Amino acid sequence: MNFEKLVDRLGSIDYSNLYHEDFFHTWDKTQEEIEAVFLVADSLRYLREQNISTKIFDSGLGISLFRDNSTRTRFSFSSACNMLGLEIQDLDEGKSQIAHGETVKETSNMISFMADVIGIRDDMYIGKGYTYMKDVSSYVKEGYDDGVLEQRPTIVNLQCDIDHPTQTMADMLHIIHEFGGAENLKGKKIAMTWAYSPSYGKPLSVPQGIIGLMTRFGMDVVLAHPEGYEVMLEVEEIAKKNAEKYGGKFTKTNSMEEAFKDADIVYPKSWAPFAAMEKRTELYGDGKFDEIDVLEQELLEQNASHKDWACTEELMKTTKDGKALYLHCLPADITGLSCEDGEVDESVFDRYRVPLYKEASFKPYIIAAMIFLQKMKNAEEALKELKEEAKPRLKK
Repeated sequence: MNFEKLVDRLGSIDYSNLYHEDFFHTWDKTQEEIEAVFLVADSLRYLREQNISTKIFDSGLGISLFRDNSTRTRFSFSSACNMLGLEIQDLDEGKSQIAHGETVKETSNMISFMADVIGIRDDMYIGKGYTYMKDVSSYVKEGYDDGVLEQRPTIVNLQCDIDHPTQTMADMLHIIHEFGGAENLKGKKIAMTWAYSPSYGKPLSVPQGIIGLMTRFGMDVVLAHPEGYEVMLEVEEIAKKNAEKYGGKFTKTNSMEEAFKDADIVYPKSWAPFAAMEKRTELYGDGKFDEIDVLEQELLEQNASHKDWACTEELMKTTKDGKALYLHCLPADITGLSCEDGEVDESVFDRYRVPLYKEASFKPYIIAAMIFLQKMKNAEEALKELKEEAKPRLKK
């Protein structure tokens, strides 16, 4: 990577609205704002690889709140905060006063006295996660406006019920590097396909995030799933509009084979049907937990009728030159390794293991770039200053 070219390009585009702003969905951001995140992510990676400190904070907290289990995103957020000089503090709701009736407004302010960023993952229930993030955002703004907080912590969506921006942008930057630049992606076919999983209730935010972002790069984006596994219609509409605006395609099919045929990139990933997730959320709100158990069994049986939806060696041979780039947000359900039948053959997964790990490695930098742009009004000058100071990250 050429650091000077990255920074010069950053200085030539408008990313000003990212300053002191939250990052909820990729489709809320302009094309130049999305590019700015990529440019800063690559710049921060370059500096770290050159053993140059990227700390822009001398003190402060990054607050993490994970309402669902996480490995990659949890550690990526911690790494990003640490990279910029923030200490991480995890909000464990079970150990807080939330269990005793503390309101979201009160919690938001109490954790934010010295916080610069709050990362939230809340993807379990349709209509709940994104709403919660917006509430936290409004409450910390109110606290700042009232003079309670010395600074307004910005929010980073670490996955909600609608989008997973840190994941999909890490995926996109991986693709950009693999294909030698965003300018080389026009017309490339990416198959975002459902795949069988022996587990239940995987979020829709990854497939929705993929079709909402990849359609901005002139790509041929195909969404494939069995009948009954639809995603949110409003996100499909975003994908359609993006395809029209940026000269790409967005199509749907109920055939995994059709989606894989001549694809340059494949992303076989299980998710739960949107309608079922809506029903689950309603039952949860009504406290009907026995009915939720019944629903889960029904969905597991429904999944089991589509075991043929799997990324096999035979299917991979039908992709472009038989060498499509295989993507997954991880962990994957690997046939013969982590389960009897799953999303992907063990041989396919093992062949792409190194690229998959590289794909995941972009996430800390993407999150750090989001925070950097939220806090630095003149990001290119801040990056130049870090390079000129050349303070070693590790004293050798």
